Amino acid sequence: MLKPLEGNTVVLTGTTKSTTILTKIQSLGGEAISCPLIETKETIHRNDDELLQKARIVDWLIFTSQNGVRAFCDKMKRHHLTPAHFNGRVAAVGTKTAKSLEQNGFQVSFMPTVFSADVFVKEFPAITGDELNCLFIKGNKAKDTLKRGLPFDVKEWTVYDTHENLTNIQSLIELVQTKAKPILIFASPSAVDVFANHVAPITGWDKAKLAAIGHITAARIAFYGAEVTYKPKVYTMEAVIEEIQRKKEINHERS
Repeated sequence: MLKPLEGNTVVLTGTTKSTTILTKIQSLGGEAISCPLIETKETIHRNDDELLQKARIVDWLIFTSQNGVRAFCDKMKRHHLTPAHFNGRVAAVGTKTAKSLEQNGFQVSFMPTVFSADVFVKEFPAITGDELNCLFIKGNKAKDTLKRGLPFDVKEWTVYDTHENLTNIQSLIELVQTKAKPILIFASPSAVDVFANHVAPITGWDKAKLAAIGHITAARIAFYGAEVTYKPKVYTMEAVIEEIQRKKEINHERS
C-alpha cells in the first residue's frame, strides 16, 4: 500500500530545520528537504540591560514567534534573569511560540483563536481591559499591527533581525526544475519575497505547488500572481502536512 505522501517532494523554506516535521514527512512516504530562504540573528543593543529592566514591570509581554522567544531568553540568561523576575503576564501567538515560552519557564496566559496578529488585536482587549502597558517582543520585519490595532500603550522591542539566506538558492532552482511538482511550504512573507526575487525569475511559479502558513503569507504569494494550493485553517506546519494529505486523498478518490 502506498503511503500518503509517496512520490511527493516537500520543501521547507523557513529559518530552521524542523527535524520533527522532516521526520513526519518521511514517515508518510514523502521526500523531505529543508531549504531555508531566511535566517535570523539576535539583535544586541548596548542598553539591553536597561530594556530588560523595563520589560520586568510591564503588564504584558507579547510574543509572536519562536525566534522572538529565543532571542529574548538569550538576553535574559546573559543578564542573569529568570521568568520569576518578570511581573507581567505573557501572551503568545501560536502553539509553537507558546511551547517555546513554556520550555523556558514562562506561563502563557493568552493565545488568540487564530494564530495571527490581526486576530490577536480583536480578541486580546476582551480579556485584558483597556488600561495596559504592553511590550511586544519582535523581529525587524514585524508589521505594526499590534501597535496600531490595540487600544492601549504598546511599546516595541526588536530583539532579532531577519535576513535573506541565499546559500540554498541554486539548489532550490535545480530542485524546482528537476522534481515533478515539488510542494514548497512558506511560513512567512519574507521567505516568499526571497523566492520571488531569486528563484521565480528563473523557474517561474507554476513548476511547484505552494503551501502557505497563515493568510498574510498566502496574500504575499498572491501578490506575485501565484496560486496557493494548500492553506490550512490552523496556522501550523503540522496542519499544512495534514492539508496536503487530505487533498491527496480527495484527488485519489476522484480519480
